[in-house]
Amino acid sequence: MEIKEYCENCKEFRKLNIKEKSNDCEIRGKKYNYLELIGYCDKCGEIVTTNRLNDENLKRLDIAFRNEENIITKEQINSILVKYKIGKKPLSKLLGWGEVTLTRYINGDIPTKPYSDELFKILKSEDYFLELLEKNKDKITKSAYVTAINAIQSDFIVTSDIELVAQYIIEKCGEITPLALQKLLYYAQGFYKVFMGDYLFTNDCEAWEHGPVYKKIYDKYKSFKYNFIEQYIDFDIEDILDDDKKYLLDVIVKSFGYYNGKALEQMTHYEKPWIEARKNMPANERSNNIIEKKNIEEFFYKIKEKYDMVNIVEIKKYSEDHFNEVILYNN
Repeated sequence: MEIKEYCENCKEFRKLNIKEKSNDCEIRGKKYNYLELIGYCDKCGEIVTTNRLNDENLKRLDIAFRNEENIITKEQINSILVKYKIGKKPLSKLLGWGEVTLTRYINGDIPTKPYSDELFKILKSEDYFLELLEKNKDKITKSAYVTAINAIQSDFIVTSDIELVAQYIIEKCGEITPLALQKLLYYAQGFYKVFMGDYLFTNDCEAWEHGPVYKKIYDKYKSFKYNFIEQYIDFDIEDILDDDKKYLLDVIVKSFGYYNGKALEQMTHYEKPWIEARKNMPANERSNNIIEKKNIEEFFYKIKEKYDMVNIVEIKKYSEDHFNEVILYNN
């Protein structure tokens, strides 16, 4: 993790040396231990606080608390929504909870132990969910009920995170080719990491001759070739993806979605992660070399710093500058 921050002692931006220190923090009257990240100025050695380290430490504390108390995580809750293709509001209604209860949990609020245990039951037992669904089907719409039943009866084929993200991008773009989709996934992965602290999905990106490619998505949509992707989804993707992801993806679509696939391909060819993964290969040589996630993270952090991005909407400035630099100035 490479971080630069303003050091009050040195009166300049300095690189931080990051070290871990065991720390105890009290939550609800009980102490929990976690490894806290501390940044030290590489010049004077003084401690420098940053929003990025604060966010990471909060996540580490949250994980320590949930592990100790066996509380479900927001990622596990989201996997329930994906598995059964059910939205946050319908699932809350099935459970007899308030409509926004699951939304709060996915946004970071910590469930009580009984609520967490109930969600763990649903996550681990399809039979339990089916029983809940049949008993309370009058509480949700017919469409939500049918979609959940179909998900259960299809041998529990789970849509992965990257597939959901791809489906959302396709839905928002309206018209998009497989080539352009790959590049929007790449930009979404990089910018989501630097703004939100997590990766959108765990899939590795490969440095193909036509730019960054996620093999799973390539295989799914390759039949469309250079044509626009047509898709039909039988569930409400808007309700399954959390608000942070939708916000970031909306900005990615607005910032990069109006460029065609070939333009996006050229733009990625001038970016460090793809270049380094290719290892000086000829431009038209095939390769499945992995673009390491840490290289994607480092590159997009530098972009964020260069453009002094505070808000996600400022991504558009980079997309416009990079397009002008690569496409207009080189043609």
